[in-house]
Amino acid sequence: MKDQTVDQGKRSFLKTAAVGAGAAAAATVAAPAIAQRNITWRMVTTWPRNFPGLGVGAQRLADRITAMSGGRLTVRVFAAGELVPALQSFDAVIEGSAEMSHGAAYYWQNKSQATSFFTGVPYGMTSRELSAWVRFMGGQEIWDKVYDQFGVKGFLSGDTGTQAGGWFRREIKSLADIQGINFRTPGLGGQVWSRMGANVTNMAAGEIYQALQSGALDAAEFVGPYNDLALGFHQICKEYYLPSFIEPGLATELVVNKSKFAALPQDLQRIVEIACQAEYDQVASDFYANDPVALKTLVERHGVNLRTFPEDLLEAGAKASMDIVNELRQHRDPLTRETAESFVKNFNLLRTRTELVDQRFGLAREKYIKYT
Repeated sequence: MKDQTVDQGKRSFLKTAAVGAGAAAAATVAAPAIAQRNITWRMVTTWPRNFPGLGVGAQRLADRITAMSGGRLTVRVFAAGELVPALQSFDAVIEGSAEMSHGAAYYWQNKSQATSFFTGVPYGMTSRELSAWVRFMGGQEIWDKVYDQFGVKGFLSGDTGTQAGGWFRREIKSLADIQGINFRTPGLGGQVWSRMGANVTNMAAGEIYQALQSGALDAAEFVGPYNDLALGFHQICKEYYLPSFIEPGLATELVVNKSKFAALPQDLQRIVEIACQAEYDQVASDFYANDPVALKTLVERHGVNLRTFPEDLLEAGAKASMDIVNELRQHRDPLTRETAESFVKNFNLLRTRTELVDQRFGLAREKYIKYT
């Protein structure tokens, strides 16, 4: 009788276990079918398709996200003008006609002056300083609050390094020479040039050449040799100024619709974040590798004259920059004030590392190291 009871117990246990195993197996099959449902998002950009560094970087970021997610989050890229005009890409994400945009935060300064701090400030942070502030010193948290107003979230997605100062039809010998010129340049840097006496406008990359050609612009800056060679500015202007003082470490951004981002599984959210971090460094390396090659081409093949800005212009630009930032520290918008204060506080700290280490090393290397 005892053995029979044990046998019955075993049969009961095995039956229950089999049912449980079957249910678990069914759940295992069903769960991934839900969690792994493929999603396709649209990324609109401010760049021409296959544009060196920036347009290529946007496509590479989309490809990274798609590959890292195994296709669960597939990102389709629409270059400037393909789905929306270049400078309407941010609005497309706000309105929901696209889930992502790739551009530069200072393009949206008409919505909030705080946005410019997350792209580049004249005489401000270098690329490493900017990423240190955003990633480790509270910058991302402030950026999130600024973009919460618009229902979006921003990520650093690339960096050009210090840019070129711009293309001019004639040599600039003093501050007086830029009075009244029509100059394409965006962001806080545009405000600096305006205060120095230039007539400033902003336009997308694909529109600049025609404006120079027609005479609507007397001068323009975009990024640097790698991009500028591709855009053909040297065909119109021969005076090329290096370096920029208004864009010491320009960052690009990926903007995502916040509610749609929040609805993603956590692993996909993390993939977007990590892909952006990887691309930030990849874009910077791309520019460092290709800017010197493009500059050599501009000078040796196209007869471009390399110039540096005169001292009185640099000094006037520094004064205008400090005035603008200090005004933003007193801005009526609390988030703009908070952003400016955080930027200044951390800039004052981070610059000590740059000036005591990087700059002094660079000067010593320039002076003593000459390979042949």
